[in-house]
Amino acid sequence: MLYRKNVRGREQILRFVAGGAMIACGLIGLAGNPVGYLVAAVGVVTGLTGLFGYCPACAVAGRK
Repeated sequence: MLYRKNVRGREQILRFVAGGAMIACGLIGLAGNPVGYLVAAVGVVTGLTGLFGYCPACAVAGRK
């Protein structure tokens, strides 16, 4: 199944950078804390939406 990009340009770059920052904060800033692992996991998802340019939540909301 092919997905149509619904995140473009600056937002895509911002999501990728923010995802990396969330991963770093979760694993370094909150090391050993379950909340840190949760923040890092959300950062991975955010970074992937920036990398691929597709956000499932935006698709559900009808964003094109």
